[in-house]
Amino acid sequence: MENSTIKLWDNIPEGDFCPTIDLYPIETDAPRGAVLICPGGGYSHRADHEGEDVARKFNASGLHAFVLQYRVAPNRHPSPLEDAIRAIRIIRSNAKNWKVDPDHVAVCGFSAGGHLAASLGVHYERGHSHAEEMLDQIGSRPDAMILSYAVISSGEFRHNGSFENLLGKDAPEELMEKMSLEKQIDAETPPAFLWHTADDAGVPVENSLLFAKQLSKHNIPFELHVYEQGRHGLGLAPEDPHVASWFEHCREWLKRRGWE
Repeated sequence: MENSTIKLWDNIPEGDFCPTIDLYPIETDAPRGAVLICPGGGYSHRADHEGEDVARKFNASGLHAFVLQYRVAPNRHPSPLEDAIRAIRIIRSNAKNWKVDPDHVAVCGFSAGGHLAASLGVHYERGHSHAEEMLDQIGSRPDAMILSYAVISSGEFRHNGSFENLLGKDAPEELMEKMSLEKQIDAETPPAFLWHTADDAGVPVENSLLFAKQLSKHNIPFELHVYEQGRHGLGLAPEDPHVASWFEHCREWLKRRGWE
């Protein structure tokens, strides 16, 4: 497998944005774990520094990586989630050829991309054994979530721009509730690694705290790191060595969960 880009869908109308996954494989003889990366951008765009740079970092730590170029505004829910579900299925369907361990596929998201990653963790689709398309027979539940200063809640601490871009300005209360992800956690939700900065002025830290609280309530394994200071959107945080430690903490957490 070489670096390349794969279209997720064949039926996107001409002129519309075509969702893809960018492949960042590693050379390996044995199957290795993988991470699907969802850059942030408030569901209005996809931030470049939360894509390839993160993929290369995971590569350097011995994991395959894939960057999801998902649909954003003016596309609305469920388009981004459909793209994430499709991406996981494509990765697992190619596991043998790509030397991916299909039971160790994590999703990593930043800001609104963290909302998408967490959405995949709570609104995934199980494989449908009688589905007409082979891909739809594959389950899309990620084996772990990595949530970086993630948008989570549509309540008091919501990031208005992300929810307006995803759901529209006058979204029904029922839909707002469905996409307030701390309220959707259950016993089948995958384990999670979360990090945030306490003074994040873009997406309040309470988003991660609320999600972690509900993970704890449902006995879902998680690890949470809250750094005292740091602006929103740091990505790998090259400007702040202390906050940049999140990646090594995350990689150790993945190792303990079988991502060798």
